[in-house]
Amino acid sequence: MISLENVFSESDRSESGMASDPYTYWTTLSDNELTVDNVTHTLSLIQSDLWATAAVADRVVNDVEVQQTLLELGIGRTDGAVKRSREATSSLLAVQEQPTGSSKTSEDVAGGGSVSDTLHAYFEASPEDAQLCNLRATLLHRLDRLNTFVEISKSAPIFNSQYDLEDEVEEWEDDPWADETTNTSIVEKGKSSEPFPIPLSSFLVEDLYLISCQLASWQWIEAVKTLQARHQLILWPLRLAILDSVPEHIHPSDFREILPTFDVSSNLELELTARPWRAEGDWSESSDVQTALKNVPSASTTGRPGLVLSHGLHPSLLTADDLSGWYKSRVDKIINASGLIDIALATIQHGASQGIPDLDEIGEELSLLSRLVYDTFQAPDVADDWTLHRWSSMEPSAVVRAYLVNSTPESVSKDISRLVLPYLFVLESRAEREGTPDPELPNRLLYEYVLSAPLQITAAIFEASKPTLPTSQRLIKDDQDIARLALACLYGSDSLDEWPTMSRIFECLPAWDIPRDVDNDEDVMDTTISSLSAFVTPSTDQPQCTALDLLVFFKPLPIASLSRALDILDVHLESGEILSRWSVPAPLRWFLQSNTDIKEQRAWANRMARRAGGSDDQLNSKEDWEWLLEDMLKLTGKGDIGLPGAFGLLTKDDVMQLFLSGLLSTGRFDIAKDVLCSSEKLTLDASQVEDICLECSREFYDNAQSGNHKFGDLKLAYDCLDVPQLSDRIVQEKEFIEATSRISSFNVFSRPGIPISPIEIRLTRDRLSLISRVLSSNSDAYKHSEVILDLTYKLGYRDDVVAEVKTFAMLAETALQVEDFPRASELIERMVEKVSKLRNTLSTEDIRVTEASEVCWVACFQLGRQPEFEDVEKKLSLLGQALELCPPEKLHDILSAWNRMAKKDIDCRKERLSSANKGIAASASRERTFIAGDVASSLRNRLREFHMPSPPLLSTPDAAALASRTFRSVTANFPFSVGRGSQASDRDGSRASSLFKGDREDVSTQATRVFNKGIGWLIGADDE
Repeated sequence: MISLENVFSESDRSESGMASDPYTYWTTLSDNELTVDNVTHTLSLIQSDLWATAAVADRVVNDVEVQQTLLELGIGRTDGAVKRSREATSSLLAVQEQPTGSSKTSEDVAGGGSVSDTLHAYFEASPEDAQLCNLRATLLHRLDRLNTFVEISKSAPIFNSQYDLEDEVEEWEDDPWADETTNTSIVEKGKSSEPFPIPLSSFLVEDLYLISCQLASWQWIEAVKTLQARHQLILWPLRLAILDSVPEHIHPSDFREILPTFDVSSNLELELTARPWRAEGDWSESSDVQTALKNVPSASTTGRPGLVLSHGLHPSLLTADDLSGWYKSRVDKIINASGLIDIALATIQHGASQGIPDLDEIGEELSLLSRLVYDTFQAPDVADDWTLHRWSSMEPSAVVRAYLVNSTPESVSKDISRLVLPYLFVLESRAEREGTPDPELPNRLLYEYVLSAPLQITAAIFEASKPTLPTSQRLIKDDQDIARLALACLYGSDSLDEWPTMSRIFECLPAWDIPRDVDNDEDVMDTTISSLSAFVTPSTDQPQCTALDLLVFFKPLPIASLSRALDILDVHLESGEILSRWSVPAPLRWFLQSNTDIKEQRAWANRMARRAGGSDDQLNSKEDWEWLLEDMLKLTGKGDIGLPGAFGLLTKDDVMQLFLSGLLSTGRFDIAKDVLCSSEKLTLDASQVEDICLECSREFYDNAQSGNHKFGDLKLAYDCLDVPQLSDRIVQEKEFIEATSRISSFNVFSRPGIPISPIEIRLTRDRLSLISRVLSSNSDAYKHSEVILDLTYKLGYRDDVVAEVKTFAMLAETALQVEDFPRASELIERMVEKVSKLRNTLSTEDIRVTEASEVCWVACFQLGRQPEFEDVEKKLSLLGQALELCPPEKLHDILSAWNRMAKKDIDCRKERLSSANKGIAASASRERTFIAGDVASSLRNRLREFHMPSPPLLSTPDAAALASRTFRSVTANFPFSVGRGSQASDRDGSRASSLFKGDREDVSTQATRVFNKGIGWLIGADDE
């Protein structure tokens, strides 16, 4: 901009004399102090046109009238310069205006010079006129902007003061004196024109492009349109950049007047109609003048605001492809910036309405996407950002699921009709346009969704496709397809608790009237079931058959096979409802898989019988259990079509046994007795009932944690045996449970601190070892021999003499360990009596006789050689019994012990006789001693004559150790861990009666008899 200081020097001002006062006055006036009067008066006093014009160009104010006055005065002061410059080139201009064919040219007039060159020479010679012409162009441009500013201000958009209006209306809406005039005034008061947001001073000097972009972002669309029309020469190349400033959320109808339009005839963009303020440009704005001024130094410092060349320029008309590309990019910006699919769709629709090509497909996509975004139910807590790229990359099946992801059973049929079916129609049409028609595409995608949808949704779809509905109203129109879909959907479902929904689906299926062929129906049914069973059974290649796989299986089936399959489905649904009723549901495919698997059917029937009395099903009466039995028997029979139920491979006896087992497993033994006695449906013989009760009792027993049969599972095991009729097996099992409880009462431990459990007792191979553990765990248990014997009987050894003998041996051993010799002697005497009876009853070669004798002689030998046992006579009797029962190879050791004991007995007798009677008694004593000594001597002499081979075991130095080892080997089947207890209090108590005939029989005679028997065996004599 030219400053006033540069227009005239100080000498020029001094020459003007008093005229210098207006100059000073002008420079002292601020912009706010300028008025129309002082501007007109002051500038009229200034004689210099250049100074006055420069003063006007230097001032930019916000008052329209003042600014208009300034511009008009300034432009008027430049008229002389324009006139003079035109006169300088008048000859050249006259030549240019001559008609075509004239003999004179511009070169003839000016000697070969052009208008711009002539003007350049003139401006070089007259710099003041050059500056005036330059300032004139600037002021003219500002005047145009001023006029535009005034026009825009008059057409400012009207905004409602919404919040103020709502508050005021709400405040007075209940006013009884209010009338329509008042309400109208309130509404009119709420409407107001917004002041132009850009001040005049900025509007006149700022870049028009930036002003247009700012107004577009503020939604002053009419203002932008006015700018483009009034200043088309400047803003036309920047029209697309200005459009990019419009906010993405603005509907295209709100700024359609500035959107690009299309001329179909020319296949180019339709240019905006220009409405410049001046029909023709001024001389100072011509290209010749502007070219000449560029090279004049004095005029190069001023000029109009230039064009911003850094922006993308499109000076020429856009082609159809360019317009299509711009609309598509605009859509991407809208979706990425705001996510407003409806605005993007409206933009594309506007472009398509203008005839712009290649927008139909993206319009289809946006239309379908807008349905997804706006017409489907969206959960309030789910934020899902949809973009055109995401939509385009989705598979059609995923789009269908997205349409219906939030559908309910009540709305799914309508959602499919208004959302999915139009989308499928578009896909089919698009495939036809692309030359790859696929008529099955809509059905295929819809069927895929039906097979993957929840059963509640699926049921609603089938209800909207009933064969009884008009074809036009049905979602699925083909009856066979409905049957195939239902079969695939139900047999492919894993649901266990939606049987009413499955029944609803079945009720929607068609019923075909197909003639029945009695001969072939059964074969067709078997073939259908077998093939279905093989198809749904998991394998290594196909772990689980999906609903889509099943649809492939059902696809080629004819209508007759489909009808049979629906009959099978009916039976399976009824069976499934029964199983679900008793808390043992199974998926429908299970009925196919178990069709030929009797083990699987038996396992499920067992579950049904046992789960029925659980916490989920409280069966408290006989009628409830009879209902269960009735349902179980129903599943074993065949229906009207001859198809067996879920337990078709089981007999009625199998089912009744499983039922009784399940009833007993609940512990309701009173109901079990009642059902067995009075029910006509449970027909089992006594042996079957006994077997089942024993099995259930043992199951309770094995699961028992405590050995007390008065409570817990062991009590249930005991009480369960009261259900059947009493028999030997029942008595034996009850006695075993009583024995278990008795063992537990003796505090027997399996491990330190852990009591023995019932299952450990049952799994003990040699139950006599339990007797040993009882004796070892309780120091006084041996004193209760009858209790221990009763425990032995109840452990299963009631008629087993060998077990009794071993029990006596363990009792005697325990008594011997605690040095209770009288009780040990008594127990051994009873044991000898048992063995003697056994030997008299059975042959000596019997294994039982051998085993019992082995135990007995070892026990006799152990006590007979016990040095702390002081009853010599009884010890001799025990050793004599040992000699009678032992095997021949043990005679040597036992005789050695017997000889020592006999010698001790003789010495004791001698001592007693000598001290008691020194007379006749002494003589008698000597005679007996002689006889005894003679007998003993005789025995020794006879033994010397026979040389018995000494076996390795007899060569041991300690015969007592040998006997102990022999006893252990015999009783190896039960461990002896008897700890030494306290000394028995009745150590010196009464002694048991003699095992022999009495004192009348001489001990020497008995020993001689035994010796002769053994020697006879050695020399081969017959054994008695």
